[in-house]
Formats: sequence, structure tokens, C-alpha cells
Amino acid sequence: MAEYDDEPTGSALGFAKGFGLTFSNMFRHVATEQYPFDVKKTAPRYHGRHVLNRHPDGLEKCVGCELCAWACPADAIYVEGGDNTEEERYSPGERYGKVYQINYLRCIFCGLCIEACPTRSLTMSNEYELALDNRQDLIFTKEQLMAPLLPGMEATPHPMRLGDTDTDYYVREKGLGEVGDIQSTANAAAKTHSGRAQAIEVGRHHA
Repeated sequence: MAEYDDEPTGSALGFAKGFGLTFSNMFRHVATEQYPFDVKKTAPRYHGRHVLNRHPDGLEKCVGCELCAWACPADAIYVEGGDNTEEERYSPGERYGKVYQINYLRCIFCGLCIEACPTRSLTMSNEYELALDNRQDLIFTKEQLMAPLLPGMEATPHPMRLGDTDTDYYVREKGLGEVGDIQSTANAAAKTHSGRAQAIEVGRHHA
């Protein structure tokens, strides 16, 4: 406490220092945002509402591995995997995400879930308007999280269109035996949960 012994307490100098700080801030320019009429644009890599992405033919990228649920520190994600069949296929490979839920009452938007995703199925959009008056409505289901169908995509279930095996969905040949880049779809313009039209990352790894 010795370092504060020389500080005047209750003196005119003490009041002057305190009110001086107040008056110095009274005439500063105030930046008022006219929200919700004027929505501020977020940073490109903003961590907002999640999106479950699709392959270029419309099949789901989620394989129901549950790694996102294991990585979530807030226990906000619930996943149940299901088995694909030749008659009813939702994703390449053996399994898909049959049940997918994110509880936004728990989510802290840390992004660990998208880092854990091995297929780049789960990404985060720029949507942040998630204030609702019903707690149940803040538990988003798979249907709410799925990315929209772009032109050329087909609604699931349907057979694999990009190849005969699931490997054809993740790598493509550039030459004789040379493996190419991971396939991803392009950005899509979609309406967010709040009804605003906004670009959503569909396929790229948005961390």
C-alpha cells in the first residue's frame, strides 16, 4: 500500500484529477450503431452460426463420426450416426449424421468443433442474430443447420454421383497416380435464421 501513500485523497487535487478524466471523455465522438436497421459487417473469419456443408452433388459431408461433439468443451453438440445403404444414401462411405443438434444456449463459439471435423463438413458462418424468446428454439436441428442446395445439387438420399467410392469425393487425380486437393463446394448465398440474405461458407474451412 506504500505506493499509494502520496496519492491525495479528498483534496482539491484529487477531485480535479477525477473530474478531469470525466470531462476529457465528454467531448469525444460517440460511435452509435443503428442496429438492427444498419447491420455492421462482421470480419470474414467471424465465428457465427454453424453450417453443415454438402458435396457438389448434394450428398452430406458429415459422416457421423461425433468428433465435433467430443471436441466441444461446452457439451453443446449431440450427434447420432446412421448407416448408409445403397437404397438410401445420405453421404459417401458407410455412415452419415442421422441426428445432429447444436444447443446455442451452451455454445461458446470457440471453433474447436470445426477444427476437429475430418471432412470439413462443419463450418461457421457470419450469422450472429441468435437471440430468441424460447429456449427450445435455440437447439438447432440438422435440418436447420444443413447448407442450402446449390444449382446442380440433388436432395438426399441419392446414389454417389462423383465416383464409385467415397475416396472419389475427397481426392481427384491430377496425373498418373497423383492425388489432388480436397474437393470443396463454393460459397453460397443463403438466407440465415434471422431472414437476412448473407453469404455463407459452404465447403471451405472457416476457422
